[in-house]
Amino acid sequence: MSDHEFGGNLSLAMPLPASTRYWLKYDSGTLANDDLSLPKATVQKIVSEILPPSAGVAFAKEARDLLIECCVEFITLISSEANEISEKEAKKTIACDHITKALEQLGFTDMVPAVLEAAAEHKEVQKGREKKADKFANSGMSMEELARLQEEQFAAARERHG
Repeated sequence: MSDHEFGGNLSLAMPLPASTRYWLKYDSGTLANDDLSLPKATVQKIVSEILPPSAGVAFAKEARDLLIECCVEFITLISSEANEISEKEAKKTIACDHITKALEQLGFTDMVPAVLEAAAEHKEVQKGREKKADKFANSGMSMEELARLQEEQFAAARERHG
């Protein structure tokens, strides 16, 4: 196995800041924390969308598993760097800005526009969702009336189902 293949010596194309190296603890070529993973079916679906069967290219199970490990490693790297950035700013929540700064600091500047676009799309989807508190506020009923109505519905359900 060459240094560039999984399981060989860790060889990164660019040096990492010392602060982000702490999570790179390898034991026989795998991450020390085996609890981290991504759903295999989801990864397979993404791969299938990229490489449709009509392309005539097969994606081996071992390749999918390696891809999952690489994705987990990448996510851990970015989130660790973003966490460090948020801590330096005395923030307790990692924000989108921290993720984009982490990407830039780690040399993934070309990914920032796509991340910002995905964040904007997510924000729009979240705006469209009606919040539970808004449902109650827009019902025109007081909390007492809503509680009474709920209790009546529970009683009716108990009668129907004995």
